[in-house]
Amino acid sequence: MLSTLLKRGRPFATMRPLRGLSTLAVVENAGSAPTPGSLSAITAASQLGEGNSITALVAGSNAKEVAERVSKVAGVSKVLTAVNGNYDRNLPENLATLIAENVKKHGFSHVLAPASGFGKNVLPRAGALLDVQPISDITAVESENTFVRPIYAGNALATTKSNDPIKLVSVRSSAFAQAAEDAQAAAAIEDAVDPDSPLLSEFVSEELTKSERPDLGTAQKVVSGGRGLKDKENFDKVIYPFADALGAAVGASRAAVDSGFADNSLQVGQTGKVVAPELYVAVGISGAIQHLAGMKDSKTIVAINKDPEAPIFQVADLGLVQDLFQAVPELTEKLK
Repeated sequence: MLSTLLKRGRPFATMRPLRGLSTLAVVENAGSAPTPGSLSAITAASQLGEGNSITALVAGSNAKEVAERVSKVAGVSKVLTAVNGNYDRNLPENLATLIAENVKKHGFSHVLAPASGFGKNVLPRAGALLDVQPISDITAVESENTFVRPIYAGNALATTKSNDPIKLVSVRSSAFAQAAEDAQAAAAIEDAVDPDSPLLSEFVSEELTKSERPDLGTAQKVVSGGRGLKDKENFDKVIYPFADALGAAVGASRAAVDSGFADNSLQVGQTGKVVAPELYVAVGISGAIQHLAGMKDSKTIVAINKDPEAPIFQVADLGLVQDLFQAVPELTEKLK
């Protein structure tokens, strides 16, 4: 392997000194705080092995403010900050270079990030710069080089071992608890190596749908509607009042989204959001494996469907076999 790398002109991989475990946890910013997924990634980093030191990387124009929060998170020994507006909006093309430069400078053995849209975007780019293969969406840490990740829409678990000198790993947030703040913690805050490279992409604009309901990705209660609602009018009339009565976020199956019942941002499943709330209520959802992959880790699953043979009942903790157009409005009124 050494001679092959030398022939291919990759001196970095051959010159890296032997060192113990050290992890760079890439923090995704949400305003002035780290996202819940970033805190889950720190928890995963703490499970890599004894002697592992965890360094958090925070970038953006508000990096100092976020770093103050992260420095108080249990397990974090150091926080690197890159105060630079070029890293705002978590643009992966710009962040990948920053990550790669700091890995080279500090010799990190692992790089962890949340398996959100952010992590899925930035880690493959950083992997290309470092010439290593990322491991995506892990749900368990077996050892410093062995991880468990779901495959086949979550129907099987693969144990994956990496022989790469640097392990790049994205962490499924629903599989790890969020690292808590420690009042006694006070990690050192230092400047990161900032290459300040020419911008490969820049933010233009965004259009956000604002809602007073909880965010789907982090909500403790979720009500999701499926194709059984028949059309958008029924979806709006049945699901939203029910969710409001529960104080829940609204989700939808892919079938409902493809049929135009709900916005794409509400999709739960293999190709949508992966959620693990305390309570997940599936209304008119049959339970295709692609949908189950996005919600089966929920603490309590309730299914409402008139078909007693619907696959959703196989994973549900509580099931109600009844016409949803009768059951859900009655439940909504009782909850009010």
